[in-house]
Amino acid sequence: MKTINLVLVLIVFTLNYAQAQQKENQTISKNNDTMKTYVIERIIPGAGDLTSEQLKGISQTSCTVLKEMGPKIEWQQSYVTGDKVYCVYKAENKELIEEHAQKGGFPANSISEVATIISPATADL
Repeated sequence: MKTINLVLVLIVFTLNYAQAQQKENQTISKNNDTMKTYVIERIIPGAGDLTSEQLKGISQTSCTVLKEMGPKIEWQQSYVTGDKVYCVYKAENKELIEEHAQKGGFPANSISEVATIISPATADL
């Protein structure tokens, strides 16, 4: 059952992310440089069982670190699953993602640069 739920979460993630990313790909970052989009996989056992207060605390820590780091890195959104959190960030480079994880005390088990975006709209091209 967990596998089915994870597959459904990933499908919804992919569809929502693709639609949002298509809009964002048309914008320029705050510092007038085009930033790359990254998907970060964080293995956090029991992530899906975290309370809203715990998630709020994690979010606050992340935002505090981001403010300290400046405009070259932006958190877009995250998807919490059973034992993992998938985060979408925009950053000038992978090293900024790694620095954020280190400063915030977050795992960053996998950092992947998004090469392209597809969505249901891609089928109509």
